[in-house]
Amino acid sequence: MREGLMKPLNHLIPVVVSAGVTLALWAAWLGWDQHRDVGPDGSTTGPYEAWQVIGLVLTLLAPVYWAASRGHVAAAVLGTTIGLTVAAYVDWSDDSSGLFMVGVGMVMVGSLVVTALVASLIASFRHDGRSAGA
Repeated sequence: MREGLMKPLNHLIPVVVSAGVTLALWAAWLGWDQHRDVGPDGSTTGPYEAWQVIGLVLTLLAPVYWAASRGHVAAAVLGTTIGLTVAAYVDWSDDSSGLFMVGVGMVMVGSLVVTALVASLIASFRHDGRSAGA
């Protein structure tokens, strides 16, 4: 009976860990930069620079690879998507226009699709480089 109770928990732990790592990476790469840059012509950009977003995406590959290569494809996809969605919501929710939800939705859908593709590709290869179907 005890094993039956632990089974859902064993599936939930990788999702929670993946989401936590994703939140930490968002905070490390994007969380500290909260001001917009004003150009000489008065236009504004930001708050993030391209190198910050690229850095976040590249470092997210490590936990996605780690989880997917160990057979936790759903955890990699769901954890990363949940982490990025929550981080975007918390980071952008002070937007007075209310349009931040459009951005949060785009982050959610984009991270779900891209992470699913990447995690599936990683899981389809064995550690020796051969396809899992071979």
